[in-house]
Amino acid sequence: MAFINRKKTVEVKVGGVGIGGENPIRVQSMTNTDTADPIATANQVMDLAKAGSELVRVTVNTKEAAQAVPEMIKRARDKGYFLPIIGDFHYNGHILLSEYPETARLLDKYRINPGNVGTGKRRDENFLKIIELAVHYDKAVRIGVNWGSLDQELLTHLMDENARKAKPKDAREVTLEAMVDSALRSAELAETHGLSHNRITLSAKLSGVQNLIDVYRELSRRGDYPLHLGLTEAGMGAKGIVASAAALAVLLQEGIGDTIRISLTPAPGGDRAEEVRVGQQILQSLEIRSFNPQVSACPGCGRTTSTFFQEMAHEIQEYLKTQMPIWKNEYHGIEEMKVAVMGCVVNGPGESKHAHIGISLPGTGEEPKAPVFMDGKLYTTLKGNTIVQEFIKILNDYVNSHYGKKEVVKI
Repeated sequence: MAFINRKKTVEVKVGGVGIGGENPIRVQSMTNTDTADPIATANQVMDLAKAGSELVRVTVNTKEAAQAVPEMIKRARDKGYFLPIIGDFHYNGHILLSEYPETARLLDKYRINPGNVGTGKRRDENFLKIIELAVHYDKAVRIGVNWGSLDQELLTHLMDENARKAKPKDAREVTLEAMVDSALRSAELAETHGLSHNRITLSAKLSGVQNLIDVYRELSRRGDYPLHLGLTEAGMGAKGIVASAAALAVLLQEGIGDTIRISLTPAPGGDRAEEVRVGQQILQSLEIRSFNPQVSACPGCGRTTSTFFQEMAHEIQEYLKTQMPIWKNEYHGIEEMKVAVMGCVVNGPGESKHAHIGISLPGTGEEPKAPVFMDGKLYTTLKGNTIVQEFIKILNDYVNSHYGKKEVVKI
């Protein structure tokens, strides 16, 4: 794993999961079901957990949603899923948490947006009501500023103050400053009303990569609260994935960030858990954490006019994906394994030698044989029409012989 010097933050406990401090960077996600439907929401919580989400946030926006939370949590717990579940509150959180005490008690954390709790005097009153309940139930709180719902009174004040300066800043700088100030002022207000310093995490989400980087650098410089990273409204498909990776990679490499969420817009009927897998892959690509064996495969060129190596790489990737739920419960360190499936003699043998186990397939015009390398040394050479099946058998044998079996604890 890479040695990245993480910025020191305090540890915050959310349910049984530690955030910040010496804890690993956590992958978080959010349901998109109607929380008023406890069955659908519990099912999605479990799906996200199966994909590897370590915390899941749910929308609590109506009385029906608040009323359904206890049943939803019970369904997940009864199935053996005990990951922290976070309530996302806007506008009426102070009302819902007051009127539904069982929901307030069962949720592991509350997410509050300072820009969406009211205006004027009501803003602080509503915010502090949620803080009072968090203190009462001993809950952690994420103060999450979003540039799409920034406290307009604070922004107007800072804009007016800036306009009176001899050398005023541009509007972008003032907006980013308002986001940082909103998060830190709200945290300070929460602490003055009884919420412990080690019960607060902060986020300041924007949809622009450079803006996000600048805001989190400043938040990190000015405090030691654990920071939740995420590019808000990242978008769909490649755009959302690339933009999120571009922003988070810079911050994570600088040691900034304690939890991450990839806010992808799924295709209609798409898999919500894709955002979890992308978050894991960002951390694993940076060598910060390991979640799954990695498959290296060449992109193909004129030397590889056959699609065989592409099909094989896909088949092995899918095989690893289906095996991991089993392997991770049986073997120590299996998530660190690197597999190479290469398409020709140019880089094939060399790349295969760098992997734990790799195969170099014959390119166009090459001799029809596929050398298999294990821990840098030639292990065997495969030929014929059963290369995929033979390689998967070798892969299984490698897993069995190189990764220690976990002890089965009998209860």
